[in-house]
Amino acid sequence: MSQPRILFFGYSEVGYQCLDLLLTRGDNVVALITHEDNPNEKIWFKTPAVAARERGLPVFTPDNINTPEWRERIAALQPDLILSVYYRHMIGTKILALPRLGAFNLHGSLLPKYRGRAPINWAVLHGEPRIGMTLHRMVKAPDAGAIVDQDGVDLDPRDTAEQAFRKVLPCARRVLERQIDALLAGTAPETPQDDAQATYFGGRKPEDGRINWAQTSRQIFNLIRAVTDPYPGAFTDVGAARLMVWWAEPDSPVTVGRRGAPGEILSLAPLLIATGDGALELTRTEWRNAPAPELRVGQRL
Repeated sequence: MSQPRILFFGYSEVGYQCLDLLLTRGDNVVALITHEDNPNEKIWFKTPAVAARERGLPVFTPDNINTPEWRERIAALQPDLILSVYYRHMIGTKILALPRLGAFNLHGSLLPKYRGRAPINWAVLHGEPRIGMTLHRMVKAPDAGAIVDQDGVDLDPRDTAEQAFRKVLPCARRVLERQIDALLAGTAPETPQDDAQATYFGGRKPEDGRINWAQTSRQIFNLIRAVTDPYPGAFTDVGAARLMVWWAEPDSPVTVGRRGAPGEILSLAPLLIATGDGALELTRTEWRNAPAPELRVGQRL
């Protein structure tokens, strides 16, 4: 009996790790559908295309898979199982209905929390103490299908989004390794999600890194660590110049007892900025767009 045919949709290092697992096991992966790298995005991760090309696996990068032409091409691949791992486009229900064993997705959160885009960044921004990876059946609504398995890790309150990503990355491979044989046999356990517990967040844009100094020091610090390098970064504008804030300290000794109007410069060396409930010490910054302006104590950002 021939091995079930797996069609793999994926991107990012999570996609690389999971595709590498399948190819290392000798599973019958018939093709990879992925994305071209965005020249405006910092590619700091391995991608599944690397694993696919090393093994001679066909690689496709359509802009839109939900066209009649691509539905026909996917049907011609005769997939028995579709796996999606960090693929960034919605896969239409006509494609999801093709494989006899179903279509399953690995999502970067402990569903039903943090459905949607950029779940790790959002979890760090909200100060979550724990994140994870969830394998679930794909349905029309994003990240809403029955859960097959999930695995999680604890976060440190100072972890950046990249550090959180590195911590949670092994969870994806562990979950897929535990469940792939059951998926291929059509016997994977499925537990419906509790929609009442669900939260959903959309994609993030660079503009979402703008600092609101009226927030608490901890809220601003969580934003900074959620979008710091290699992501686009948190920032505040001073005239035509943009001050990128790559790191800050919410509990620095120099911030104790310091208060002011939100956004007020309390000190230049160290650079202390008043927040909604205290002050932040900005420890790693960068000026962009224009020469660095001359800052003064008492100035509002």
